[in-house]
Amino acid sequence: MDRIMKKQLVISLTAIGLVVPVIHAASLYVAPTGNDAGAGTQQQPFATLQRAQQAARKFAGREAVTVNLADGTFYLSAPLVFTAEDSGNAKAAVVYQALPGTKPVISGGVELKLKWEPYKDGIMQAKVPEDLKTEEIFVNGTRQILARYPNFDARAQYFDGFAEDAFSKERAARWADPAGGYCHAMHPALWGGFTWIITGKDANGEITKDGGWQNNRGGGVHKTIRFVENIFEELDAPGEWFLNRKTHVLYFYPPAGLDLTKAKVAATRLTNLIELRGDAQQPVRFIALKGLTFRHANRTVMDTREPLLRSDWAIFRGGAILFNGAEDCALEDALIDQVGGNAVFVNNYNRRITIRGCEIAKAGASGVVFLGDYNAARNPLFNYVQTQKLAGIDRTPGPKSDNYPADCLVDDCLIHLTGRVEKQTAGVNIDLAQNITVRHCSIYDMPRAGINIGDGCWGGHLIEFCDVFDTVKETGDHGSFNSWGRDRYWHLGGVNMNTLTSGPDKDLPMLDAAKPTILRNSRWRCDHGWDIDLDDGSSNYHIYNNLCLNGGIKNREGYLRTVENNIMVNNSFHPHLWYPASGDVFRHNIVFADYRPAVMQAPPWGEVMDHNLWHTPGQNATQPAVMLQKQSQRDANSLMADAQFVDPASGNYQVTDGSPALKLGFKNFPMDQFGVQKPALKALARTPLLVAAAKKKGPQRDVREQDWRGTKVRNIIGQGEMSAFGTPGESGVLVVAVPAGSPLAAAGLQKDDVILKLDGKPIVQFADLTRLSASLKPGQEIKLGILRSQKEVTIVLRITP
Repeated sequence: MDRIMKKQLVISLTAIGLVVPVIHAASLYVAPTGNDAGAGTQQQPFATLQRAQQAARKFAGREAVTVNLADGTFYLSAPLVFTAEDSGNAKAAVVYQALPGTKPVISGGVELKLKWEPYKDGIMQAKVPEDLKTEEIFVNGTRQILARYPNFDARAQYFDGFAEDAFSKERAARWADPAGGYCHAMHPALWGGFTWIITGKDANGEITKDGGWQNNRGGGVHKTIRFVENIFEELDAPGEWFLNRKTHVLYFYPPAGLDLTKAKVAATRLTNLIELRGDAQQPVRFIALKGLTFRHANRTVMDTREPLLRSDWAIFRGGAILFNGAEDCALEDALIDQVGGNAVFVNNYNRRITIRGCEIAKAGASGVVFLGDYNAARNPLFNYVQTQKLAGIDRTPGPKSDNYPADCLVDDCLIHLTGRVEKQTAGVNIDLAQNITVRHCSIYDMPRAGINIGDGCWGGHLIEFCDVFDTVKETGDHGSFNSWGRDRYWHLGGVNMNTLTSGPDKDLPMLDAAKPTILRNSRWRCDHGWDIDLDDGSSNYHIYNNLCLNGGIKNREGYLRTVENNIMVNNSFHPHLWYPASGDVFRHNIVFADYRPAVMQAPPWGEVMDHNLWHTPGQNATQPAVMLQKQSQRDANSLMADAQFVDPASGNYQVTDGSPALKLGFKNFPMDQFGVQKPALKALARTPLLVAAAKKKGPQRDVREQDWRGTKVRNIIGQGEMSAFGTPGESGVLVVAVPAGSPLAAAGLQKDDVILKLDGKPIVQFADLTRLSASLKPGQEIKLGILRSQKEVTIVLRITP
């Protein structure tokens, strides 16, 4: 090691934002063409990262260490694990970085040297090593398609192609041995997906399977949105492949024009590539990874089985980059490309982790996940339907321990096309964490939310200057920003939620949401949900200076949300199921339509709703916003008029100096700082559609209240009621009123029940209910399938004369 050059330099410690002069520094070099017996100099580089790590440990903590990676691919046979022994310090960081002008790749895969031979019908075959058990094959750097039915179709809305008969008995008859194949299906309410591994076929020819634990809400399986993969008989389209693990033969249908004799083929073998493993007592400190590319990490869909508190999700605690017990560490200027699970996972105790200037593309699961230990939460629950009683609640605010991520930053990152395999995912997911900042990120092409904040969080999060759009493309009832607050207070037995904030238990909503979460200066667009969706119990939010381009802003039940100085283009504000004493504030906003409430108590709503402008194009004279006043029984000073936007066609929704919005207290905010700012990423990033999306026209549902056997009912109408009642699509009949003493009341039917089935037959709308009940006779018993508080129940009704 005495041949390693040492010289004075300045290292930028970007993980903590400091520039510190360093007297001594060690520089090591590693290249795929190197030799681990070498000196680690630029002339004699090491060959492996593990050897470079051993050499760096001799200097770590005493001198700044830079490990320089040359061009090429570094194939890892095991994860590269950093421990406290590898740590730097505030004056002498340890940096693993790409040499200038190079793009080194860290791979969790293996390169396959194959001898291809024809099989049949354009399919080629080749022998592979006997220990190869991959589910991901890459050809010339591009992930190929695991043999599937129906065939891959990038234009399909769900699963890149779906079919009702995907795992039917008739389809399975085509398969000689489907064991090892996968069945995928969406939840019937589109709250995510399920995956099962096929274990075989039974005596009746039906497939047998195991799994389905990826969705923490449970429930049935979508009847049509399904597909299967890893089935040999379904290998019938260019780009598809199948590995026979018994014969160790790889089959591949090459796309037209691909020369397999020259193609570079790789397969995955690792799940985590880089791990920083410490704990609060011995953290990994001051290690930075810069300018590196990470590829070839395993799929994790069958490992995604740990319930994520009361959310819809299950989770796998792993990723291509895993931070676990680290402080002041950073991932910068990285490309995380086509990994099979989460790209970055920040697990349990971590402080001041920075992820900056990175591109995360086509991950199988989430882009970046922050998740703490369940034992850090007080009174944790692990399913939506679970509840607690006041007498058993720990009234201590905040977390129970420090075993969670805090004070971390995701900055200037491009995250797109994640959730390729798993659907309970997000570009950035934050759960059981505190003080997480997401800034200047462009996030799009997501199956579900772009940014998600889940249950049991302790607030202090800051989302700013982000550009989030083309989200909720496969799921339903979500937003580009989505949150829950199913914390210890939510649906708590023994407490009146309607008077909570004015009584002795007013501290309950803030026990977990201990610090306010801020959403500001960002642009959002959701074409299949809400631009900003504060769902079940979300509390203690300040939402301001946001440009919402399509889906508006939704506040469901929760407390102390201030929504001000936002613009809701082509939409409005969606209040859902508010508590009368919610303490919510909605002011100084610009809306394009009347409010869109769902299951709201009688007004007045919230604490303050006023000084809002209903933008009415071409209306120069102001007039009172009578409809808003009628809806909220507030909005005394709200107006209708043209907002006088500067240049909406180009995305500039600032208002001119003479705008009536300014007189109501609205203030202009920047319209040119959304999303990534790093030039290389900005050149790659898309931006959202600025005009209104064309709405599909179809049969209009009847909105009238009607009588059914002495009970007032009507059809479920619109996305708001679908969300409020949790229905599988715009279907079902809502019970508006049940007369006391009536047969339906005696049978147990209640107001706000949603009738979905009659004797097992679906009730999509009122006409189905009348048609199916027309032939009922006195004394006959029928079963009504009911959705009550988003739970399925059955009641038995005896028909009376």
